[in-house]
Amino acid sequence: MTQSSPATRRLDLPVPQAPATAEPGPSGVRLPDDQSAPESLDVTVVLPCYNEQAHVVAELERITAALDASGRSYELLVIDDASTDDTLAVLRAAAPRFPHLRLMPFTRNGGSGTARRIGTQQARGRVVVWTDADMTYPNERIPELVAMLDEDLSIDQVVGARTSEEGTYKLLRVPAKWAIRKLAEILTGTVIPDLNSGLRAFRREVSLPYLRLLPPGFSCVTTITLSFLSNQHDIRYVPIEYAKRAGTSKFHFTKDAYRYILQVLRMVMYFNPLKVLMPVALTILGLGLVKLGYDVVAHSFRVTTTTVLAIVTGFQVAALALLADLVVRSRQD
Repeated sequence: MTQSSPATRRLDLPVPQAPATAEPGPSGVRLPDDQSAPESLDVTVVLPCYNEQAHVVAELERITAALDASGRSYELLVIDDASTDDTLAVLRAAAPRFPHLRLMPFTRNGGSGTARRIGTQQARGRVVVWTDADMTYPNERIPELVAMLDEDLSIDQVVGARTSEEGTYKLLRVPAKWAIRKLAEILTGTVIPDLNSGLRAFRREVSLPYLRLLPPGFSCVTTITLSFLSNQHDIRYVPIEYAKRAGTSKFHFTKDAYRYILQVLRMVMYFNPLKVLMPVALTILGLGLVKLGYDVVAHSFRVTTTTVLAIVTGFQVAALALLADLVVRSRQD
C-alpha cells in the first residue's frame, strides 16, 4: 500500500479558519458515536481539561507552537470535563487566538476516559494524540511521535515512556505501578516500559474497535495499550521527561491503583482468558495431585475431602478457561 507524503496530503486539506465549539448532548457527555467522521486532517490532539484554569492557555500555546512548526494540518480538540473553576471561561476567551482549536464542553463530569473516548470518535485526524493539560508531559515532542507513525507503517502506536515519577504519593506509586506493569507484561508476554503514560499517538482507524472498552477514569490509557498489544498492533516506546504537575492532582492512590489492577486483568481476560485462568487451574490441580499422592502413601489410599475438592476445582477452572477462550475466538471470527 502506498502512502502519500504529509506535504502532498496537506495541499488538498481544508484548514479551519475559525474556532469551533461542539456542544454536548442532553446528558452532558454522550455525543453521537460518529466513528465514520471524515479523516481530513493529519493530527487531532485530544486534550481533556478539568480545573486547569491557571495553566491551560500555556499548554495550548506550547502544543500549537510545536504543531505549527511541523507544517502538519491539525486540530486541537479541547474537552472541558465540567470543570468547577473558570477553565471553560478561560478556554472560550482564548479560543480566538487558536484557529485550530475545537472546544467541546461537557455539562457533567465524565472522567478522562470518557473525554478521550468521545474525543477520539469525533476526531478528524488520521492520527490521534492523547495528552494532559497539566504541564507534565513534553507536548512540544508531539510532532516527533506523529512522525514515527508516518515513517514506519508497521507501528500503530507511539507512547512516551516516562523516565521518572513526579506524581503524588511517589513512595507508594513507584512500587505499585511497577507491580502492575510486571503483571501486564506477564499476561501479555510483552515488555512494557510505561503502561499508563498519558502521552501517546496512534492511528485512529486502528483504535476504533477498542474505544467501547475504555473505562471512564485514568485506566483508559492502560486499556488502549493492552488492547493494541493483545491484538498484535505494534507499539513503540520513546523515553520522555516527566515534569511535576501544575495544579492539583486528581489521582487517588487506593481507588485508582485498584482500578488499574482490575483493568489489566479485565483486558487480558477479554482478549486472552487462557493467560489468566489456565495458570490458576494448573496450580490448583497440581496441588490436588500432590495431596492425592500424600494421601495414598500416608493414609493407605484414603483420599481426603480437601484433595477431591482441589482436583475438582482445578478441572472446573480449566474447563472455564477453555470455554472462555472459545467465546473469545468465536467473537473474533
